[in-house]
Amino acid sequence: MKLTVFNGSPRGKSGNTEVFLRHLLHGWTSVEGNEHETFYLRRIRDAEQFAQAFAGAECVLLAFPLYTDAMPGIVKAFIESLAPFRGRAGNPPLGFLVQSGFPEAVHARHVERYLEKLAARLGCRYLGTVVRGGGEGARWMPEDHKLFLSLQAIGRTWAERGTLDEEQLRALAKPERFPRILGPLFQVLLKTKAAQGYWVRQLEENEAYEDRFARPYE
Repeated sequence: MKLTVFNGSPRGKSGNTEVFLRHLLHGWTSVEGNEHETFYLRRIRDAEQFAQAFAGAECVLLAFPLYTDAMPGIVKAFIESLAPFRGRAGNPPLGFLVQSGFPEAVHARHVERYLEKLAARLGCRYLGTVVRGGGEGARWMPEDHKLFLSLQAIGRTWAERGTLDEEQLRALAKPERFPRILGPLFQVLLKTKAAQGYWVRQLEENEAYEDRFARPYE
């Protein structure tokens, strides 16, 4: 089977979503005869090509990062472009991958429910959603990291069975939610230089550090 993949990360090939996909697809292609093709939604001029690729696909995976305000705009635009195919006979089975920097999987559960409804509205068989938090550092993880091995196993099982395995998805998503008792500890840790170091570097690299407390809409 050929899997048509839509990478909805604004970072494209340099983002963490690409890292997740690389390992998931490694498992997918470990089954003989399986192949895949990836489209990058950041190439907005190819929007019509994306819609046609969906229409002609055998099976589809839509992957994207979860931001504070839900999915990226390029993903929303892609979803809207699929409106003409709603209820069309022969629409492909549809699965999703949602990764985020938030460490708890619970942050992605609302969008997961939306995606399940989206598949139903399009008339696609819903295959499931791969959810994983704490993905911001994926680009620096070693290739034999437990996360990547789990993604490969999910891809391989999917290729063998034709659907995502719920037990594997639950295991990958952990932690679902941290115990509340840890809340005060996290509040203290988040104020330390070690916890803020990454974001400080981001601000400095983008020449925005001096404006970090700006309130332009106040």
